[in-house]
Amino acid sequence: MGKRAVIMAQPAENRVQRPPDVGVTMSEKISEKQLADLLAHYAVALEADLERWLVGPAAPAALAEAMRYCMLGGGKRIRPALVSMANAAVGGSSDDEMVARTGVAVELVHSYSLVHDDLPAMDNDVLRRGMPTAHVKFGEAMAILTGDALLTRAFGVLSETHDPRSAWLVAELAAGAGPAGMVAGQVADMDLCDIPAELAGTEYIHERKTAALIRSAVRMGAICGRADDEQMEAVSTYGLNLGMAYQAVDDLLDVVGTAETTGKTCGQDTRSEKRTIVAQLGLDGAKRLGRDLSDRAVAALASLGPAADELKLLAQLLAERTY
Repeated sequence: MGKRAVIMAQPAENRVQRPPDVGVTMSEKISEKQLADLLAHYAVALEADLERWLVGPAAPAALAEAMRYCMLGGGKRIRPALVSMANAAVGGSSDDEMVARTGVAVELVHSYSLVHDDLPAMDNDVLRRGMPTAHVKFGEAMAILTGDALLTRAFGVLSETHDPRSAWLVAELAAGAGPAGMVAGQVADMDLCDIPAELAGTEYIHERKTAALIRSAVRMGAICGRADDEQMEAVSTYGLNLGMAYQAVDDLLDVVGTAETTGKTCGQDTRSEKRTIVAQLGLDGAKRLGRDLSDRAVAALASLGPAADELKLLAQLLAERTY
């Protein structure tokens, strides 16, 4: 694969419905523990960094409470981990404050997108990370404003420094999250713009709604590590394929997962008749695609050697995740 992730069609007879009983194998349990163990260090560091930089000065107490509710004490923290792992993969320093600020900024943008996605005008969901969504907890108006605050705070965290990398990091985050990236994917997912039919349309949505921010996270880590052009190309290809793989598995879990394991309402995509990989390729096809894209992500990092081992392992574990 080149820079673009391609979804291959399957015959209609392979597009199966959810089986009556989907169990979790021992290997899946092991993979789940490995994933949690791999991310644990990064999640702990992020929580501490969020305590330092999340709210900023002079925010109203009610808004600060809502921001903290949406940000602290939950989530896999994959995107901040990707920032740190990519920084290490290109030879960056692990104690660089800009890496920490970048991880916080990326997670703020990701969480803002979840707050807004859950709103009644969007996906109208009531459960996120095992807890009531922001609009259920605080009301719709405060949820909208909390999302606004998280988004704008992200750029504040990146720019409240004289580091010369700041402007490039701000531009990269804006590209991944903005009108040609994550927001474009959400617009397409809501059928608010014209996109190609069938598989090409699903790919259009997933490249933007999910993969764009994941790709930006690894690119921002590489920027922090002062990557050269070859290193940047490697992590960019990795990020795109990882993001597409992540969404393929997410689509699968929406069908076979439970609220207890995923922390969110399952079956939403089916009820809303969203374009998903499962709808196009069936359960087996979605699982195969997730693994294939993860393998392509790993292959993209060959030139980086052992320094990229954590990025490679993360891709492999995410393809097998159950939450």
